[in-house]
Amino acid sequence: MNALIARVVDEKMLYLVGLGLGDAKDISVKGLEVVRNASKVYLEAYTSILTVGKEELEQFYGRELIVADREMVEANSDEILADADRTDVAFLVVGDPLGATTHADLLLRAAELGVRWSIVHNASIINAVGCCGLQLYRFGETVSIPFWTETWKPESFVDKIEQNLKVGLHTLCLLVGHLG
Repeated sequence: MNALIARVVDEKMLYLVGLGLGDAKDISVKGLEVVRNASKVYLEAYTSILTVGKEELEQFYGRELIVADREMVEANSDEILADADRTDVAFLVVGDPLGATTHADLLLRAAELGVRWSIVHNASIINAVGCCGLQLYRFGETVSIPFWTETWKPESFVDKIEQNLKVGLHTLCLLVGHLG
């Protein structure tokens, strides 16, 4: 029995760690343990913006962070997953790791490669929006509003906001950070 427990504990994996919404100290105790023990620590740097910089996170966590931009996460995720079957790799996300489809996709890619994974949840805008006094049960579909460019001006979110209004529901509008 002890050999089985030791084997499970020794298995290496990819950890998606939520950082919360405020500053470096919002990480959970479990998340901080993962960060301090992982061989590589990636900081996802495009779906959300943390109120502190990479340097402050590195100082508090006692670890060097590798910035993972959109291209790395979406097109070159193999780089993140390359060693996760042999060593612990942490992937840090502002808010909760499952707040963006990009992160769920990373887990699917890990599973395809036979890489074990674990989630360390944290607060996200989805539950923190309750602090403005609106009831969470009265929200309809959430929408993402991207920054427009000269050649790309999507308006698909407008229809979803109108649909929510028609049935008396609030709309949580997520402003997508500038990705350029």
